[in-house]
Amino acid sequence: MPRKGIRRLLPSHFSFHHHDGRSPAPPSPHQQQQSSSATMMEEKVTAVEAIITKWDPDAASFAKITSLFYEDRAEAHRFLLAVSDLQRAMLDFVSDKGNLVSGSDTLVLAQNLMQAAMRRLEKEFYQILSANRDRLDPESVSARSSGSSVSDAEDDAGGSPEDDIRAAGESIGEVELAAAVAMADLHAIAETMISAGYGKECFRIYKILRKSIIDECLYRLGFEKLRPSQIQKLDWESLDSKIRTWLGASRVAVKTLFSGERILLDHVFSGSDSIREACFADIARDAAVQFLSFPELMAKSKRSPEKMFRILELYDAIAELWLEIEPVFSFESTAAVPTQALNSLVKLGEAARATIADFEAAMQKDTSKSPIPGGGIHPLTRHSMDFVALLADYDAALADIFADSSVHVPSALPEIFLDTSQASAPPSPAPSSAASTFNYEENPGYPVAVRLARLILVLLCKLNDKAELYREVSLSYLFLANNLQYIVNKVRGRFDF
Repeated sequence: MPRKGIRRLLPSHFSFHHHDGRSPAPPSPHQQQQSSSATMMEEKVTAVEAIITKWDPDAASFAKITSLFYEDRAEAHRFLLAVSDLQRAMLDFVSDKGNLVSGSDTLVLAQNLMQAAMRRLEKEFYQILSANRDRLDPESVSARSSGSSVSDAEDDAGGSPEDDIRAAGESIGEVELAAAVAMADLHAIAETMISAGYGKECFRIYKILRKSIIDECLYRLGFEKLRPSQIQKLDWESLDSKIRTWLGASRVAVKTLFSGERILLDHVFSGSDSIREACFADIARDAAVQFLSFPELMAKSKRSPEKMFRILELYDAIAELWLEIEPVFSFESTAAVPTQALNSLVKLGEAARATIADFEAAMQKDTSKSPIPGGGIHPLTRHSMDFVALLADYDAALADIFADSSVHVPSALPEIFLDTSQASAPPSPAPSSAASTFNYEENPGYPVAVRLARLILVLLCKLNDKAELYREVSLSYLFLANNLQYIVNKVRGRFDF
C-alpha cells in the first residue's frame, strides 16, 4: 500500500519522517483523552442536531409560530436534556487544548447548534411568561407559596418539570396546576440558559415583562405618584382620600404584590443568586421606594389636628408591614426599600410629636373671654377631650413614637380641683406629679399615659382660668363641676381601668 494511503488511515500522531525498523510508540494518555473527547463531541453533535434544528426559529417555518412546551412537553424535556448534553460535551472538548485545532469544525457546528437552542429557549421563555400573565399574577403566586407543589422544585435539579407538575396536580385545582406548570417550565428554561452562559438574555426578557406587571398592579390599587409640590396644593378632603387609598393598598402591595414577585423570581432563578438579586432590584426596587415614600410626604405636609389620626394610621401600617418588608427586600441592592420604610416611620413620628405639641400650645393660647351660659361645657373641653380620646385608640403607635421622648408633667393640679371639703383643716398638699398616685413605669403604656395626662392637666389649668370669668361663685363652681364631669366620663368611656 502506498505510504500516502497508510498515512490517511492511521491516526495523526504516527510519524513517517524515517523508518528505523522499530514499532511505532503507543499513544500517550493525553493523546487518548483528546481522541476520546473529540469522539464524544462528534457523537453528541450528531445526536442532538436533529431535535435542535427542528425547533430552530430561524430554520423551520413552523417553529416560528409553534410553542415547543405547549405542543409536545415530552419533546420539550428531551430538548432540554439535549442542550445540557451538548454543553457538557463542549466543555470537555475545549478543556483539551489540542482539540481546538484538530476539531475546530466540530466545535463551530456545536456552537451554532447551541445558539439555535438558545434562540428557541428565549422564545419559549417569553411565550410562557406572556401567556401566563394572569396565572402568574403576584396574588396567586403569593397564595400558593405556602404549599410545596412548586417551591421544592429547585431542590431536585435532576428531575424533569413533569415531576413537579405531577406532584402539584395531586393537591391543587386546574388554574393552580396551569400556573405550577408554567413556573416549572420557566425554572427549567432559566436553569438551562444560565448554565449555557445565556443568563443575561433570560434576565432581560423576565425584567421587561414582570416590571410592567408591578407598575400595572400599583396603578390598579389606586397608587398615584405625587411630588411634594403637588401634595402641598391639595385640600384636606383630597389628601384624606389619597391617604385612605394608600392605607387600603399597603397590605396588598407589600404582602401580595412585592412578596409574590419575590417568590416567583426566587423559584425561576433559584440557580443564580446574582441574577435573582439583580432582576428583583430592577423590577421592584424603584416602585417599592416610591410607594413607601408616600407616608413621608404626608408627614412633611402642613400639620393640623385632623391629619394627626391619618398620620398615626400610616405609622401603624408601616410598622405592621415591617416584618414583611425586611425579608422581601433583603438583598443588598434593594436596601433602599427598608431604608425608605424606616425614614417614613421616623418622619411620621416627628410629625405626630409636633402635632401634639402644637395642639397643647393651642390649648394654652386659647383666649376666649365669654363665659358659657349656665356653667355649661366649654367648647375647648369638648374639642380637647375628643382629641385625647382619639389619641388613646393609637396607643401602640404612640408608645413607639414617645418611647425615647421625655415629657414634663405639671407639678400640681390647680388648687380648685383638690379636696377642700374640710374647711377647718388646711388643704392637703398638691400631688407632686401624676405619677404620685400611679406608677406609670410599671405600665407598658407609660409614655402615652404621661403624654395624655399632660394634655388633660393643661386643659384643667385653662378651665380654672375660665372659671374666674363668672361673677357668681356658684356658677364658677358649677362650670368647673360640669366640665370636670365631662372629662371624667370621657376618660372612663375610653380607658379600661
